Amino acid sequence: MDHPLAQTAFRVSITLATLGLGSAAVAALGGVVLLAFSTSTSAETGPKVCGKDSVVASDGGSYLVQNNVWGADTPQCVSVGKDAFSVDSADHDRPPNGDPAAYPSLVKGCHWGKCSTYSGLPVQVSTMPEVTSDWVSRQADSGTYNAAYVVWFNSTPSTGGAPDGAELIIWLSSHGGIRPGGERIAAGVRLAGATWNVWFEQAQGHNRIVYQRVGDVSAVHGLDIRAFTDDSVARGWIRPEWYLIGVEAGFNLWKGGAGNAVDRFSVSVGDSRRLPAPGSSGTG
Repeated sequence: MDHPLAQTAFRVSITLATLGLGSAAVAALGGVVLLAFSTSTSAETGPKVCGKDSVVASDGGSYLVQNNVWGADTPQCVSVGKDAFSVDSADHDRPPNGDPAAYPSLVKGCHWGKCSTYSGLPVQVSTMPEVTSDWVSRQADSGTYNAAYVVWFNSTPSTGGAPDGAELIIWLSSHGGIRPGGERIAAGVRLAGATWNVWFEQAQGHNRIVYQRVGDVSAVHGLDIRAFTDDSVARGWIRPEWYLIGVEAGFNLWKGGAGNAVDRFSVSVGDSRRLPAPGSSGTG
């Protein structure tokens, strides 16, 4: 975490939950609420959070879950488990040709200065180790949404706000007739054992890159995130001196969204010349 008070509050809240002194301890920094809880084995048995900017520690802080209603003011609630969450309610109704209302998601690494513990991140792109992920989801039969990874790159190892490098989206499936923004640059690209269409646009001070899978899936195993990074480096969209700071997996929601869920999520970062996580005394 970029701010020492945020790091302290986060650790205190985890301790309180572990000692059974409360089901949730709250620490606020920059309008974002961090809630810690005793981990559970499924989203259905964990706490429910409805705050627009709520961020919840999962698996002892190894992951974060964010409600992340950023593009609308409509209500949304998620239930949180161990490396899992489910969207319980979402009353969004955004047009499909604009930005989504929300991106409820799990986070490994850092998002806007809030960081999971011992993530193996940040890593510099030029020395990026193997980074792989497993993700099992349940996807709703109604609504307008996609299921997608968002991988963040920044010009420095940490940031308290929006990353200034690249937003690499790995689009696994969608419902409701949406498509990626920007221009389609390539079609039928073979990466990570599947075929992808590649889209690009400049968005809010950074590059937005979308690898849209040909053929929807609800689960992946051993997804090679470095392969997508290397392809974007070769296209000139990610610079070798930038840093991978966070890997997120969830659902961009335009309309509705209840019923979508992540049942399992993990990210593995191989050995490299790592930097300490922001605000941490050890390896991030």
